[in-house]
Amino acid sequence: MQVSLLIVLLLLLAAYTEIRRRQYARVNPPAGRLIPVDGAKVHVLEEGAEGLPGAPVVLFVHGASGNLQDLRMAFEGQFPGHIRRVYMDRPGLGHSERRLDRRASPRDQARRMLAAMTQLGYSSFTVVGHSFGAAVAAAMALEAPARVTGLALLAPATHPWNGQVAWYYRLAALPVLGWWFCRLIALPVTERVAPASMRHVFAPDPVPDGYARKIGLELLFRPESFRSNACDLAAFNRHLAKQAEGYQQITQPAVIVTGDQDSVVWPSIHSRGLKRDLRAARLIELPGAGHMPHHAYAAEIATLILDLIPANPSAVSRTESRDVDVSMS
Repeated sequence: MQVSLLIVLLLLLAAYTEIRRRQYARVNPPAGRLIPVDGAKVHVLEEGAEGLPGAPVVLFVHGASGNLQDLRMAFEGQFPGHIRRVYMDRPGLGHSERRLDRRASPRDQARRMLAAMTQLGYSSFTVVGHSFGAAVAAAMALEAPARVTGLALLAPATHPWNGQVAWYYRLAALPVLGWWFCRLIALPVTERVAPASMRHVFAPDPVPDGYARKIGLELLFRPESFRSNACDLAAFNRHLAKQAEGYQQITQPAVIVTGDQDSVVWPSIHSRGLKRDLRAARLIELPGAGHMPHHAYAAEIATLILDLIPANPSAVSRTESRDVDVSMS
């Protein structure tokens, strides 16, 4: 009798997960276009500089547990029309297919995104990366130094640290058990804990009104996306230990922006580590800001990003910086 009840419960969980997965996909359609890259579909949204060949290009790389709509929402209306903005879902998140090894590194993701930029016809660009996306942005600079003209690294997670990610990410990343966990349990649980998780990530800043709805956060709850995110995070520390060894090779101008109240990634390890390792980096610590400074300080950070864009977008050179009303070091 107990076995029968367990089977019924598992079937109900599987049915609930599949129904909700389809609902979330239906109410959150792609905002951009899907392009084939290396056998996988990559979701790309391009804005600004329509019909302006040679316009400066800025690529935005989102962090863990999100999609391209996070950075798009934060910087909406902050850039002049002559700047080409390219937002891209990382492999396995949003509407981009993963089609990477379970243990794929940020550098593997960087290669995929660089291939997408090549297919789109962008030979050089500034890269903005938030949190996990900052590690991908740094990997792009290592992979294609002649193409990446500058880096804006926001609340970066870029260096190894002492500790592990949450147990449920480690479980979800396991070869067989993780697949079943994502198909049966992860979605209903994530639906219920998401509000508290968002408050933690934004703290001490408030969560913007309608944030989850505007970015389509529900896409993360789908089994395939949750598992991709878990695989990214479960292997992250190990990959960073290797990647960080090469940061001194990065010579492009960079700006590092961190909130001094960030409790998700430690500025003392990551942001100051980048300041130490990168040859041409400025570190900006925002007083009272948490892990999502691009929402609380969007205008100021957009100005810093614009300062990274060379007068000749095809040239790799440092530009003069404007004064910004934030604490700099």
